[in-house]
Amino acid sequence: MDKLIITAALTGAEVTRKEQPNLPLTPDEIAEAAYEAYKAGAAMVHVHARDSEGNPTQDYEVYKEIKEKIEAKCPVIFQPSTGGAVWHSPEERLQPVELKPEMATLSCGTCNFGSDVFMNSEEYMEKFAKRMKELGVKPEIEVFERGMINNALKLVKKGLVDTPLHFDFVMGVPGAITAELRDLLYLVESIPAGSTWTVAGIGRFELPLAVAAITLGGHVRVGFEDNVYYSKGVLAKSNAELVERIVRIAKELGREVATPDEAREILGLK
Repeated sequence: MDKLIITAALTGAEVTRKEQPNLPLTPDEIAEAAYEAYKAGAAMVHVHARDSEGNPTQDYEVYKEIKEKIEAKCPVIFQPSTGGAVWHSPEERLQPVELKPEMATLSCGTCNFGSDVFMNSEEYMEKFAKRMKELGVKPEIEVFERGMINNALKLVKKGLVDTPLHFDFVMGVPGAITAELRDLLYLVESIPAGSTWTVAGIGRFELPLAVAAITLGGHVRVGFEDNVYYSKGVLAKSNAELVERIVRIAKELGREVATPDEAREILGLK
């Protein structure tokens, strides 16, 4: 079993300071949160940017500043989102890929997202995948529903994405796949042999799905994007606090935690 890759999803596009007073918003705050998560045991940070007003943005320059500030602090893998917020255009969403990060997310289908719709047409999935391949950026295949796995495999057949694939199962989003253990097993058993995978449980599903992933040989994503609480009714103090808990649990279960360079080897980034 590979060492455990822990990803910290630091900010997201939906969470506000009203819900989580410790949410990092500025480039300096996001970089510091990345550094603290790295010290706690995260090998990768999943990054959504915010503008000067705290609103979600996919602006190239903002992501560039965040990337440079993180790299100045620690060797964690920087993984920007191309999902953005549901109202961003595909062209806006694709901007961070131009920074040539080691990885970026690639959402492989359309789904309900709370009261909104997260739109990913086949045309734009192909456009995103093609540009990532041109720039040498490994996609993390974002799966919100089972059919998105098939969409990713179609991209492979068209030569737009290389194997082995790395999947992120985002589970428990209202309107998309639920977050029962049976759902996770179904997704894990549906991906090609040799693939790697991470699970991101939303809200109260974050911890139980993380524990399942540790035992099943998968990897784990935690952080304020997915869950602002440490326990029922108790807000987490930081992204790092959520990472620290996964490190403790992994140790108890006998699973070693990967450093950023070890994660790069596991994911084929080196």
